Amino acid sequence: MLKKIAVGVVVVILGVLVYAATEPDYMRFERSASVQASPETIQPLIADFHKWRAWSPYETRDPALQRTFSGAPSGKGAVYEWNGNNEVGQGRMEITESAPTKVAIKLDFIKPFEGHNIAEFMLQPKGDSTLVTWAMHGPCSYIGKLMSVFIDVEGMVGKDFEAGLANLKSIAESTRRES
Repeated sequence: MLKKIAVGVVVVILGVLVYAATEPDYMRFERSASVQASPETIQPLIADFHKWRAWSPYETRDPALQRTFSGAPSGKGAVYEWNGNNEVGQGRMEITESAPTKVAIKLDFIKPFEGHNIAEFMLQPKGDSTLVTWAMHGPCSYIGKLMSVFIDVEGMVGKDFEAGLANLKSIAESTRRES
């Protein structure tokens, strides 16, 4: 009886490992929001890492978060490094492209899991508003694939992006009204 149970457990574990191996080697998450402001109002909030404390959902998860800014003050070449608790981990971001309708960021996670991705913010004017899309894409390691069998990573990241976009919307729209 114990032998059958052990064989069953091994078969289930092997099944999960094989299933994870069949998952895509590349991941992409994105969310969008319509903001009643121009790209010229929104883009500086994204292209300046110093302004992320006001809208990024990750900034509030660790009151003792250590931040280091280097490189350009904003735009291409600006660098933001962080080191925090288990919820925010440790990593580095560098703006690689900063245009009126797009900001691209090289995103390197160090802890709790190593990962190398690209984050992009696209700003598409739509009349008197702007469609802001926050996307992240990059390779998906086997560990990432295995985690996704048990955790809805896309849903978790998506909720964070939605919260950040809502914060960004609030700030940009209030800035627009003050102008």
